[in-house]
Amino acid sequence: MRSNRTLEPDPTTLAAYDAGAATYATNRRPRDLTRAEAFTAAMGDGRRLDLGCGPGLWFAHLGRPLVAADASAPMLWLARGRDRRVPVLQALLESLPFARGAFDGVWANKCLQHVMPADLPLVLADLHRIIGVDGRLDVEVFIGSGTFRSEDDLPGRRFTLWDPDELGDLLAGTGFRTDERVTVAAGDAQDLGRMQLTATRLRTLADTVGPDMRLLVCGLNPSLAAADAGFGFAGPTNRFWKALSVAGLASVDRDPSALLTRDRIGMTDLVKRATRAAKDLHPDEYRVGVERLRRVVARTRPAAVCLVGLAGWRIAVDPHAAPGWQRSSPLGVRTYVMPSTSGLNAHSSLEELAAHLARAAAPS
Repeated sequence: MRSNRTLEPDPTTLAAYDAGAATYATNRRPRDLTRAEAFTAAMGDGRRLDLGCGPGLWFAHLGRPLVAADASAPMLWLARGRDRRVPVLQALLESLPFARGAFDGVWANKCLQHVMPADLPLVLADLHRIIGVDGRLDVEVFIGSGTFRSEDDLPGRRFTLWDPDELGDLLAGTGFRTDERVTVAAGDAQDLGRMQLTATRLRTLADTVGPDMRLLVCGLNPSLAAADAGFGFAGPTNRFWKALSVAGLASVDRDPSALLTRDRIGMTDLVKRATRAAKDLHPDEYRVGVERLRRVVARTRPAAVCLVGLAGWRIAVDPHAAPGWQRSSPLGVRTYVMPSTSGLNAHSSLEELAAHLARAAAPS
């Protein structure tokens, strides 16, 4: 049942940037400098990352302190020559080597568009990890749908085109609030329309979702402790991770990314807003959460969904719901509802909770 799925950059795209680094540096110039000025003003003296920096074309416009990262070694060689005061690091978008909360802002100009749609949620979740609470994310991608290969002066690069609403939904799911969205029309037949997004990293959890999930686990909403810890069910008395281990479903403890990539189990929340207690949520938040969850399911197509805790499902969907498989579900996929794993739920033993998780993860 293990997948050991890893995210990797497209080798043809990386080879095109390696071979065409000098051409790119000669033929490209920063544009829409007001965006960079706004980013720099918002950062103050905060730590910032130029992600996918290429040959360092934006270095003069992003302020300091600045760190730069790119997957292409030839691009980084050119970036070092542009300004040796900026530390540069070879790193993959799919595997960022930075500590939790390392930056107050990330400038991601035309780099996320090289990530495949199925992989972008995990990439955004990693950005949520390295940006501190209330930090800023600036993104620019091309607008559209599907993928294509470039036929320009750096041929063969793979691009993903994004619908504005879909990308906004992904950002919300990975713990960002979109503050501004600007679309720039195509200049000519050779120039695609662009979307520029400014988002704030919220004090919440990011979804860890992807293709081929055998189970998508959905909590009620993150506690403040879980939001600060970076993983769900983080309370000292919560038995979720122990139950998952007893059920033989997790190869690593308290690591949602590993749970997804190694064990094919994703994680999300019915309501993204973190609170001290579930009583702080409004019933309308549950109903909006079910609709968002439906979109997540439609996009990722897990084999099944497991709601941990009856309260949210009863408020939003079925007031008479009992633990187990639900006869009908607005999610469009097999839906299992189980008791809360909170230590406050004294009615369910650890063994009973593990049995619920095992049933939810069993093949249909």
